[in-house]
Amino acid sequence: MIEARTTTFASNDLGRTEQFLSSSYAPMRIERAAGGTGTRIRRVAAGTSSVDLLDLDLEMTYDVQPLGKVCLCDITSGTIREHRVNGGEAEAFGTGEIFSLSPPDRPYSGRICQAGYSITMFDPALLAQTAGSDRPVELLDHRPVDGPAARHLRAAIEHLRRDVLAVPEINENALVVSAASRNLAAAVLNAFPHRTFPGESAPHRRDSHPGALRRAVAFIEANAQRDIGAAEIAGAAHVSIRAVQLAFRLHLDLTPMAYVRRVRLDHARAELKAASPDDTTVTRVAARWGYGRPSAFAAHYRAAYGELPSHTLRSC
Repeated sequence: MIEARTTTFASNDLGRTEQFLSSSYAPMRIERAAGGTGTRIRRVAAGTSSVDLLDLDLEMTYDVQPLGKVCLCDITSGTIREHRVNGGEAEAFGTGEIFSLSPPDRPYSGRICQAGYSITMFDPALLAQTAGSDRPVELLDHRPVDGPAARHLRAAIEHLRRDVLAVPEINENALVVSAASRNLAAAVLNAFPHRTFPGESAPHRRDSHPGALRRAVAFIEANAQRDIGAAEIAGAAHVSIRAVQLAFRLHLDLTPMAYVRRVRLDHARAELKAASPDDTTVTRVAARWGYGRPSAFAAHYRAAYGELPSHTLRSC
């Protein structure tokens, strides 16, 4: 179980708003605007992932030190102007634009002009884990490559916010939060050009032997109920992430995380077979094994076992 947090703030007092924003994010300065002084903020968070919805009826300049997180901004109204990363060239963003505010290790500044927007943040290590890299992943641009990639990114953010972080029964489940966060990381990698760890090399291929695979499989089967990723699996196998990925591909024709999913499905099936429809539900079992979307659980389950999970539960 992980700690889930919901924070709300509303005020017409510029001093309180400036203090709240500075303590919640980073030092900021607010300027009075002709439009008003109202501020409404709602944050949902669990683990290292969070989504904030902000509606600022004022002008606010910001000067932010590195946050150490991937930070995405999606503007629904108003504008953000004079946005600079590390003192670089100024840019402006308007309604309907989604972009990366700054690399995790760089400061940024700018001006928010009576804007409504969301801020989504997560640990940059998720990008490396999702990309299968032993080193940090660098985003090479702050705008999505095209419209479909931007829409896919928004859908991943909305799923994390609405279906996972905002649902009390779901947001304390580490496996579900992790799955939704990894889904978001994959959408970020799809949306932004990036630099990843180099391809196969002789040491990786040499380390992708059956012994490493056996250690990785044993670790997964002993820890399937935990939030584990490729980096932890590789560590348990005493090889690099790339080597463990090659081992699974060469010997099982699977990725490590696909094998994790298969093991979790096996556990879910055993649980459904042992349960009674009077005592549990498919949704409950799905969430326990990392599925925030029952429809995705049903699709994976049917592909693996040739029947729906509800049939398994009713037949026992």
